[in-house]
Amino acid sequence: MIYLLRDRATKEQINEMLATLNSYIKLAVDIEKGVLAGGGELHADCEAVLLENGSRQVDIWGADWYLE
Repeated sequence: MIYLLRDRATKEQINEMLATLNSYIKLAVDIEKGVLAGGGELHADCEAVLLENGSRQVDIWGADWYLE
């Protein structure tokens, strides 16, 4: 499940995003707006959510979050 987060993620949201890939979470971050999309199988999945919500391509960076 992909979440669009403007605030700190809850434990439930983190667990649901982690369920996609089991060992880490794919993220895309709008560095200008401070908005994060996470939980997709690909960075592009998260990027698409940001773009649909008004982010600009140039402002989006991808990352992986390993919780260990």
